[in-house]
Amino acid sequence: MQTDIDPRSLIGRKAFDRDGAKIGTVDEVYLDDATGVPEWAAVRTGIFTRDAFVPLEPSELVDEALRVPFTRTLIRDAPDFGVGRHLSPEQELQLYHHYGLDVPRIGPDDPLSAP
Repeated sequence: MQTDIDPRSLIGRKAFDRDGAKIGTVDEVYLDDATGVPEWAAVRTGIFTRDAFVPLEPSELVDEALRVPFTRTLIRDAPDFGVGRHLSPEQELQLYHHYGLDVPRIGPDDPLSAP
């Protein structure tokens, strides 16, 4: 995703899956602790449902909406950690594995750098 976008500008945008089906609305944006780059978005999937965490990389902004390159089912089945709290390294690992994404390697002491 473009890294020059203000993460606050993502809040309130509609989010769609890879097939163009609406997932919900971006509720919160989580920044990487080490770099400050937007890394995850919590998407409110409905009035009586929960927020689903989606990766901002490889997602993209298309026509003022967030396009997430995964199926709605995979997104809705993502681990639920609740919003408004910091994501632990272990929770981030669970999300990376859930989406089948490579875990970023920052440095030897970074918990996310473990294989």
